[in-house]
Amino acid sequence: MARVRRWVWLVSLIPLAWLAWGAWQGGLGANPVERVIRFCGDWALWGLLLTLTVTPLRRIPGWSGLIRYRRMLGLSAFFYAVLHVTGYVVLDHFFAWQTILKDILKRPYITIGLTAFLLLVPLAITSTRGWIRRLGSAWQKLHRLIYPASVLVVIHYFMMVKADYRAPLVHAGILGVLLGWRVGWWLWHRQPVG
Repeated sequence: MARVRRWVWLVSLIPLAWLAWGAWQGGLGANPVERVIRFCGDWALWGLLLTLTVTPLRRIPGWSGLIRYRRMLGLSAFFYAVLHVTGYVVLDHFFAWQTILKDILKRPYITIGLTAFLLLVPLAITSTRGWIRRLGSAWQKLHRLIYPASVLVVIHYFMMVKADYRAPLVHAGILGVLLGWRVGWWLWHRQPVG
């Protein structure tokens, strides 16, 4: 199982390797900083969607073992989110904190993106076995923050795009299906009151 987790982690690094290769070859386009930031943001969102996909898939007979990889997928999504935010802070603004603060206050899509990132931080911190034991049943409640964080990331993406909304619509559609499935599952399986 540990070997498979390592493979999941290595596979999740393929986009980063592809980005590094593109940078090495000078293939990041006219605005490489923007390309890096958006690329990492895209993969953070795909990672969140993959993480949310595990629960519906594990309901398929014989697929329940997928749950073992959900944490690794979530941490991979967080890794790309950290790269996304780091790219914004370091590459785009080079630690100009006053400019960054003005940007956060002036541009709602940055405020929403930062809020989503801050919701993901406690999830990443508490993704160890030790934290799961310490928090007990509260761990699962805390990790439901992935739902509002994912919604905020999609909103951030919509607000950031200037003209072509196809990609944000695809992401929103997938997220809608994944969240809708959870609501349907809960409604179907909830216990009658009284």
